[in-house]
Parts: sequence; structure tokens; C-alpha cells
Amino acid sequence: MTPGSRIGRAAAAFLACLPWCAGAFAASSEWAVNDAGRARLVSAAAAVGGAPALRLGLQFELDDGWKIYWRSPGDSGSPPRPDFGASENVARVDVAWPAPQRFHEYAGLETAGYAGGTLLPLSVRPERPGEPVRVRATVPYQACDPRTCVPFVAELALDLPAGAAAATPFARSIERHAARVPGPPEAAGVEDVSVRAMGAPPDERIEVTLRSPIPFAAPELFVEAPEGFRVAAGAAALEEGGRLVRIAAPVEARGGLGLAGRPAVFTVVDGNRAFEFSAAPGFSAAAAAPAPAPAPAIIARPLAFMLGIALLGGLVLNLMPCVLPVLSLKLLGAIGHGGSAPGAVRLGFAASAAGIVASFLVLAAAAAGAKLAGGAVGWGIQFQQPGFLIFLLLVLCLFAYNLFGLFEVPLPGWAGAAARGGGGPAGHFAAGAFATLLATPCSAPFLGTAVSFALSRGPAEIFAVFAALGAGMAAPYLAVAAFPRAVAWLPRPGRWMARVKAALGAALLGTAIWLLFVLAALVPPAAALAAGAAAALMAPALWLARRGGRALRAAGAAALAALAAAAFAAPLLAPKALPAVAGAPGGDGHWRPFEAGALRAAVAQGKTVFVDVTADWCVTCKVNKLLVLDAEPVRGRLGDSAVVAMRADWTRPNPGIAAYLGSFGRFGIPFNAVYGPSAPEGIVLPELLRADAVLDAIDRAG
Repeated sequence: MTPGSRIGRAAAAFLACLPWCAGAFAASSEWAVNDAGRARLVSAAAAVGGAPALRLGLQFELDDGWKIYWRSPGDSGSPPRPDFGASENVARVDVAWPAPQRFHEYAGLETAGYAGGTLLPLSVRPERPGEPVRVRATVPYQACDPRTCVPFVAELALDLPAGAAAATPFARSIERHAARVPGPPEAAGVEDVSVRAMGAPPDERIEVTLRSPIPFAAPELFVEAPEGFRVAAGAAALEEGGRLVRIAAPVEARGGLGLAGRPAVFTVVDGNRAFEFSAAPGFSAAAAAPAPAPAPAIIARPLAFMLGIALLGGLVLNLMPCVLPVLSLKLLGAIGHGGSAPGAVRLGFAASAAGIVASFLVLAAAAAGAKLAGGAVGWGIQFQQPGFLIFLLLVLCLFAYNLFGLFEVPLPGWAGAAARGGGGPAGHFAAGAFATLLATPCSAPFLGTAVSFALSRGPAEIFAVFAALGAGMAAPYLAVAAFPRAVAWLPRPGRWMARVKAALGAALLGTAIWLLFVLAALVPPAAALAAGAAAALMAPALWLARRGGRALRAAGAAALAALAAAAFAAPLLAPKALPAVAGAPGGDGHWRPFEAGALRAAVAQGKTVFVDVTADWCVTCKVNKLLVLDAEPVRGRLGDSAVVAMRADWTRPNPGIAAYLGSFGRFGIPFNAVYGPSAPEGIVLPELLRADAVLDAIDRAG
């Protein structure tokens, strides 16, 4: 072939490729070059065509060792923030972010971004589709190498004419990077996603559980948490051949706040597979076909159904073992009505019912206020406060001393009347309110479901459900108020009531002694002993005041006030050392303290784990322990080498335990769950335990 012919063929080839070359160059901006690399705009089409959105890309090519940052850069760095304000015929530009990679920096810092080269897909919506588009982008971004970070600004311009939207060589690259943008879990073949917060600051952790028929290989978790939180890289544990993965990551927060219940965005990257979802740790996230978790099952119930459950829960609460002193007050009040006119009976029982409902509404207001303020909420958690326990202790003792006949004049005005079931509507109202306070450490069937529903919702649902609980507990009073002549069936008052009063007074003193033991778990034992001594010394002060004249009565009233002040001041004046946490392993060798990480590790080793959340003030918990957990055959089964028994003590406020309960949508105790290889998410048991139910759950979990 002669040189002339070769030149001719080359010229022909050049002329033939001119249209393609012109389209390629028209579909990209010029490179903006700097010391870290270069950036430009590219388009998937050579013209705008008639589509409502144009597919463009912001392309970066970085020199060796340089990187740029993802939309959430991590501990340092700044991502590209393109500004398209100077564009023409552009209504909106959406930037997509392909899955990032994690960089481990010096001093333990972690960042997320892209190294080498990447492209951010852009969706550009013209104001007037079909007309020419002029894209002008000012792109500030930060690029870093191992030694330094440098801020750059790229000024980019790309014009797309009207006409047919023929594909350009950049279309495939834009599509490839768009495929790397994380989508919803179901698009990645993930069937179930759940997020739980465990522990408490500064040792809080989150655990993301993923289930997919497509096995995972080496998944990485990126968490975009609210301001003030940092979630470090997590450790992934693969189970069931990679079809189940648990990723546990530590949480760091400022101000001692916990991440539980706060929304965050979770991105999971596993090779070429990536997806993201939003969730509040402690509740299940939406996925394609999520398995029903305890919390969503409760939350999904309609309000009318839950109000019915609350009515039943309040009614059954009257029969719980912790209401012995409440039943004492009810029985004495009913006997005191013997022989009364129907109108007086109706008024007294209606006032007691009003006291119950009103006290539930006060509890609802306190719970709603605490939740809006970001505090812990739960059924019976007021028993975690020493001041509340001392108040109950003193009032119970006053009730008992009144029943013993140590004073007849009500001190305070409603206390003696309430204890006797008399004193007019105010006394009956106070009796109903106090009955509610003493009933709160109990958990009845239906009660946990209703309270969990209420406390997981807003103030309106909290007030509605608590009002229904109060109406349920007040139902027996309302029934007597509706049929007051039923009281005539009771025996008439007589001398025999003195013995009944003494017996009921002894029951109230027994409850006061129990409260002292609960108090001793919250404050130093010396403080609890001092509060108990002050309550006991009230008896002789009342006796002297009754026996003496006006001077002794005044001295007795002053002594009562001083003793009450001393009881409340005792925890403040005592040494600050706290006793050991109740429920930690001691005499019961097979019980271990609850720890979420140890729980997961035991399940991963093929063991069955039984979790018991309890408290010294929870009477139902004590009944479960006495009749089921510490009795055969359950006790023997929990001591088996293949079973790990864990106890979480909630006597004192504990954000970690509150978060654990919240992960199941629960806000009260008792709470028991069984974990194992066949039940890694836990089998939740009813509030009132039965031996056969516990053994069956252990068998199924294992």
C-alpha cells in the first residue's frame, strides 16, 4: 500500500468518526484540573430529547493516594457540594451517591468516600423539556492524601442542544455508578431488617440484623446518626451460611444521651451489593416482607382495640398479688358503708372511682411529659425514686397507725379518713388515688400490652389508654355505685371491726417494711434505716398527742413534721456509697448479670439464653420468681450447662435496660425472653409465668 493510499484511508476514517467525536465532546464539559486530579460533567445523551429528566454525571478522576468524601464523610472531611444556581432551563438537580468505602485514618478516625475515580449520578429536570439546557456547576470539594487535605473548587459548564437524545459513550459509566447507589433492602434481596440499641452511654451499641436468601460475604455498615452521635465501624457476624448477619457497632454521644429511639440512616455495603434504610434503633425497620416483631405488632393495633385491652388490664389489676394493701382499704371502706343510705354509698364509691381515674390521668401526664422531654418512661418506674418510696412509706404508716387507734383526728386531713373509708367524698377520692399508687408495681395480663402501646405513641394515645386503665380498675367501685343496695349484704359495723382493723393495719405495716427493703436497694442502708426509724417514731408521737392536752397535741404535730422531714433528708445526708445491684449473681450461682454482648455471644455458641428483667419493687416479678423460676422443674433447667440464665435488675434507673425493653416495645416489667439458635431474636413470655410455658420456650429456642 502506497503512502498516498494510507493517508487517504486515514483521512476517510477521520471524517467518518467526526459525528461520533463531536457527540462525545459535546456530551462532556472540559476537565477542571488541580493537584489532586480532575473533575468534569458528562451526559448520557448528546441532546435533551423529550424526557422529563436528563441523566448526567459529576465525574472525578483522582491521582494515586488521593480520595474525596461521601455525603456523610465521617470523622473529618467535606463532601462535594455542587451548586447549579447559574444554570439555564434547569428546574432541579438531584445528586445520587454510590456506595462508599471506609478509610481508617490516624488516631482511630474513620472516614467514608471514594479513591481513584468515581462518578456521582445527576438527575437534571429542565424547566421546559425539549429545549436546550445550559448546566453550570460550581463544585467545592475536599481531596485528601495521607499527608494533607486540600479544598478545591471546580467550575464546570455543559450545554446540551435540543434534538434526539442519542446515547453517548458516557451512558454506560453513568448507569454503572447509578447501579451502585444504595436502594431499599428488598431491592438487594434482603427480607428482614431490624435495629436495636443495647447498653447505655458511654457503652451503648447498636446491632443491625439482616436476613437474606442471598448470602452475605463481608458487609460493612455506615450509620448517618443525628447531630452529636458517632457510630464507629461495626463487627459483622455471619450465621446460617451467611444468610443471617448481625453487625454490632459502638455508639459515642455527647452529653450522655442514648441513640435508642432516635432516627438514623443505615447503609450496608457488601461488595457490589448495597442498600439503605431509615430506622430508630429499638424498633424494626421496614423491609420487603418483615417478620413480625413484638413492638410493631403492638404499635399496629387500632386504638379502639387497645382501649378494650386497657379496660381489661385495669380490671384484672384488682386481682394482682401486689394489691393486698389496696384490697385492705377497699374491704374496710366497704364495711364502713354497712347500714348507710344508698345515696351515701353511691357517693362514696363514685368518689373512690374518680380518685382512681384521676390518679391514672396524673400518671399519664407525667409519662407524656417525660417522653416529650426525652426521659425514660415506663410502668412503675416511680418506684425507682427514693423520694416517692419515702412518701409511700410515711403514708402507709399513718394509715396503719390510724387503724390501730393511735389517732382519730385525720393527720393529714384526708389520710385517716381514707384509711377508714369515710370522711366524705374527699376521703374516698384519696383512698382511690392511693390505691392506684400502690397498684403500679404490679403487671397484670393485658396491662403490659396496653401500656406499651400508649407509651410508644403520642400524648393523646397515652391519656386515652391510661384513662381506660383507670376505668377498668375503678369498674368494681362503679358497679357498687350503680347498685348501692348490694352493700347491705355486708355485715353491719360492730366491735368485731376492731380486730379487722388491727389485721389490716398489720398488712399495711408489712407493705411499709417491704418498701424499706426496696429503698435500701436505692440508697445507702443507713439512709433507709433512718427513714424507717422516723416512720416508726411517728407512732409514739401520735400516741402522746392523743393522750395529752393542747400543748402535747401541738408538740406531737411538730414532731410529726420533723420526723417526716428527717425521713426525706436521710438519703441526702447519708454517705453516697450504693449497695450492690440486686439480681446480680450471688447465692443463685446459675444467674449472671444481663449483658447484650454476652447474650449474643452465647447464642452464637449454640447456647440457650433466658433473660429475666426484674426489680425489687416489682411484686409480680417476685411471684414469678417464687412460683416458677426458683421452683422445680424450671430451676433445674435454668441451671443446665446448655442454658445461660441472665438477670437484668431495674430496681434503679438503667438506660440500658430501658432501651432493651424498648427494643421489644415494652415499658414495664416483669419481662422474660428466651434466645437460642432457633430463636436468635428471642421468644417473649407472658407477664405471669407458667412452668410449662418457660420450658416449652427453652425447648423451641434450643
